[in-house]
Amino acid sequence: MSVEATVERVLRLLALLQRRPSWTAAELAAELGVTDRSVRRDVERLRAVGYPVHATAGVGGGYQLGAGTRLPPLLLDDEEAIATAVSLRLASGGTVAGAGDAALRALAKLDQVMPPRLRAEVRAVHGATETLVAGIEIDAELLVTLARACRDAVRVRFRYSSRGSEDLERTVEPVRMVATNRRWYLMAWDLDRDDWRTFRLDRMREVTATTWRFRPREHPDPVAYVQRSVSAAPYRYLAKVRLRASAEEVRDLVPPQVGRVEEDRDGWCLLVAGGDQLDWLAVHVARLGYEAEILEPPQLREAAARLAERVAAMAGEPQTPTGRLPGVD
Repeated sequence: MSVEATVERVLRLLALLQRRPSWTAAELAAELGVTDRSVRRDVERLRAVGYPVHATAGVGGGYQLGAGTRLPPLLLDDEEAIATAVSLRLASGGTVAGAGDAALRALAKLDQVMPPRLRAEVRAVHGATETLVAGIEIDAELLVTLARACRDAVRVRFRYSSRGSEDLERTVEPVRMVATNRRWYLMAWDLDRDDWRTFRLDRMREVTATTWRFRPREHPDPVAYVQRSVSAAPYRYLAKVRLRASAEEVRDLVPPQVGRVEEDRDGWCLLVAGGDQLDWLAVHVARLGYEAEILEPPQLREAAARLAERVAAMAGEPQTPTGRLPGVD
């Protein structure tokens, strides 16, 4: 067999090892169309050039690509290469501090080695896409610290500033980070409050992952929990409004961080949203353009009535200072 064929097979072996956590020798041999002995030789070739390929003997054993002292080249198929390049383009304008420059550097490297046909597809996607970023920038090191704590189930300590209060030290058992289009949140079990809590990452200071491991608890769905928290809990008023529309139609108009939309009966849905000003809530419900029934709070009905009066006055016929219409005797 030629050197070129051997190199091609070894690269295919590397791609397979990167595709999933573990392979048996028989599975790799079948994928490559070679014998188990050839697989063992190719594994040794990868080890010789610095790839840490671990082998486990016995039933259920196999080969696994381990973490090395440096990042090895990644072998991507067409779909993976396009997805990676598009993601890097989006990340270059994202809300993670320092990620923009790093994403641009990685994108430049990927673009340099990408086949022309794939490069054209990526640029077509990018040319047809616009991004609107209005979020708060988060330090990348903070994201890494919290991500590892969630993965390893270790407690985290930090100082946290709530609305109108001084920083307080909190100790939590983190579960998951959730990102909206404006902010990042951490869902965690608060040991001081003995309950689940949501924390904004931009309000966290002096974050430290401890060595104290915890047993994961049964927890609510992180995305749903954070949505309920950010759309209702921080506000003075919590509005519940029925709308004559499907939940899917209203979700297209109401971002998840603004309000929660649930299916109701007889072609109606239920919107739950928070706000500090009743007039603001009334305006936004009216802007949706659907027939609405305000369930609570009662003060929101009064705010809607005031809004209706103002809009009716705005829509009235213009009059002269004397009260007569212009051009009429």
